[in-house]
Amino acid sequence: MTELKVIVCMKVVPKPEEIRVDPETRRIERSQVRSEINPPDMNALEMALKLKDLHQARVILLSMGPPLFEKYLRVGLAMGADEAFLLSDQHFAGADTLATTYTLAKGIEKLGDPDLIICGEESSDGATGQVPPGIAEWLDQSQITLVTDLEVDLERQVVRGRREVRGGHEVLEVPTPAVVSVKTASNEPRFMDYEIKEDAFKGANVTVWTREDIEADEDYIGTPGSPTIVSGFEQAAVRERKREFLTGNRDEVVRRLVDLVQDLM
Repeated sequence: MTELKVIVCMKVVPKPEEIRVDPETRRIERSQVRSEINPPDMNALEMALKLKDLHQARVILLSMGPPLFEKYLRVGLAMGADEAFLLSDQHFAGADTLATTYTLAKGIEKLGDPDLIICGEESSDGATGQVPPGIAEWLDQSQITLVTDLEVDLERQVVRGRREVRGGHEVLEVPTPAVVSVKTASNEPRFMDYEIKEDAFKGANVTVWTREDIEADEDYIGTPGSPTIVSGFEQAAVRERKREFLTGNRDEVVRRLVDLVQDLM
């Protein structure tokens, strides 16, 4: 292993408080809401950048989505990533986790022989946690899930991941290449580097690949490649807090309040 090559899979998601579902398509509506980089993916990027600090690794960002995702990838470049690639094509629309992982795996294959693929544990809009293991399966690679810390042994070509278990932690070691998912909030993502921010947003190139570029099979991408069907959804009932309004003069209200507090003790 001469140079450590790390791919970080990043997703852009709607802000949780603004998530809406289209009643006709039963898909998340993204056009009228603000977006952000999926928070667990920021933890994944920070882990990759720490490896870059230690080993002079090359960190490559990979995402799938519409062209508007490009500006979010530039945030990752401003934090210290070296390259960014966006898989963007109408054929990718409507993908569930199976079609998404296939598409990302084809993008990774085109990028060629990474040592590590690092992902956040799950996305805030889907929360399935299926994407990192799915990528590992498509690529037939080792995987470690939910790590809080990561070490790479360049000489032995292995990666060690530490993760929490009930009552302590465990350390897992697998050969590279490998897929790693990072536990949410396991680190503090760094700020953008203002010495490189201008180039990241104005000069750096974000490469866009279509279905033809990654030679993806049309039967495995987008809606045709997605066996998941949302048959319906409904609004969860809002629970009302129990409330009681105290009336009367000041002394009456105080006595009633004392009685209520005593009943709870």
